[in-house]
Amino acid sequence: MNSSFHSIDAALSTNPSNGDVIGRYPYESIEHLDRSVGLSMQGFKAWSGTTVQTRLDMLARMAAVLRRDIEALARMATREMGKPIVQARAEVEKCAVLCDWYAQNGAAILGDQSTAIGEQAYVSYLPLGPVLAVMPWNFPYWQVLRGAVPILLGGNAYVLKHAPNVMGCAYLVEAAWLEAGVPPGAFSVLNITPELVAKAIVDPRIAAVAVTGSVRAGSAIAAQAGAALKKTVLELGGSDPFIVLADADLESAVKAAVVGRFQNTGQICIAAKRIILEAPIAAAFTERFVQAVSALQIGDPADETTYIGPMARYDLRDELDTQVQRTVEAGAEVLLGASKMAGKGNYYEPTVLAGVRPGMVAFDQETFGPVAALTVAESVDDAIDLANNSEFGLSGALWTQNKDLARQLARRVDTGGIFVNGFSASDPRVPIGGVKKSGYGRELSHYGVHEFMNAQTVWFDRT
Repeated sequence: MNSSFHSIDAALSTNPSNGDVIGRYPYESIEHLDRSVGLSMQGFKAWSGTTVQTRLDMLARMAAVLRRDIEALARMATREMGKPIVQARAEVEKCAVLCDWYAQNGAAILGDQSTAIGEQAYVSYLPLGPVLAVMPWNFPYWQVLRGAVPILLGGNAYVLKHAPNVMGCAYLVEAAWLEAGVPPGAFSVLNITPELVAKAIVDPRIAAVAVTGSVRAGSAIAAQAGAALKKTVLELGGSDPFIVLADADLESAVKAAVVGRFQNTGQICIAAKRIILEAPIAAAFTERFVQAVSALQIGDPADETTYIGPMARYDLRDELDTQVQRTVEAGAEVLLGASKMAGKGNYYEPTVLAGVRPGMVAFDQETFGPVAALTVAESVDDAIDLANNSEFGLSGALWTQNKDLARQLARRVDTGGIFVNGFSASDPRVPIGGVKKSGYGRELSHYGVHEFMNAQTVWFDRT
């Protein structure tokens, strides 16, 4: 079985269900990179000169293209990274909804902003140029479009460096944008090695850089961009707390925790990775949670009934298993799973670990797969302290029926988002982003547009 996701000279698209290579994409040369960046600059000049209404109309067409091709797009994601087909369709539809929202609200976001000075001064939002985006594989469409839609709406060009194991998805997205009406080069795909990514970052024609990925990748790219004085937005790792207080609606909290941890086979930055339970309800929650997780359907991601598919890459499955075993060796209790599944494919048993504490790998590190870590807190304050005992700060959830208490506690949790009586999710109407080693900057909402724009002050007749 060939489980590689790249070779010396090419990116390989490998079906994680069986290891079959389904696509081979030779890496592009430095000469091709130069031509591609040059084309993106031409695309930027053409696109930035269009009216806002032209861009809004394009987004509406993009939504229609995505919905028309939803089955082909979804099946490519299922084949390339193992996403269960029902969830893959939902991802494509979410991208269409994203286009709809910006098509309806983009004019207000891009309008001139008044100031305290009055009519004499205002702020205009102007595009910066081509934005290089280094994106991950776990949501091969959503991760791309949630950045590309606001960036393109602002009149910038978008240059995609996608993960090597989902290049088929990357080229489908590029074709959709061209059909929707962006000029050639305004959205483009690079298939290049990390060494050439570094050269792209420092190319003077690249105006800024967006990264979604690991802390290591984000740190390296940010250093390169910083040396070239390029703006960056980073959405990096997460180890999100899912806090359940004693007065929570237990049945709803359990259902949300299962979805929040195990959808997309647990391969989500904002997944409920550390479930922190206030002591009085810990036993009851744990019993119901284990029962619900054990009922999840594991199997072929192309099967409509599958909820847990294979992990996207064999090396990531091995890394996850090492994290689980080290956590168990440190004293955690295995309530469910905790091993690789036999047979073809990168399958890992849905796993629940109890008694996970600070200092254990599953508490301290990000676990990117179908593994839930349960921790008991002795009090509300202890729960907040445990939640903040992390180098990450992406998102989190808080379950309590006391909304006033929830508002107070939300301000004490060091994350970019808190979802009260729900699980973390991304939505075009609100920003997403993190603090600490989860990165900086924001995507979505008006923030995602303005991050990559020049806020230009225009002041008349100042005396």
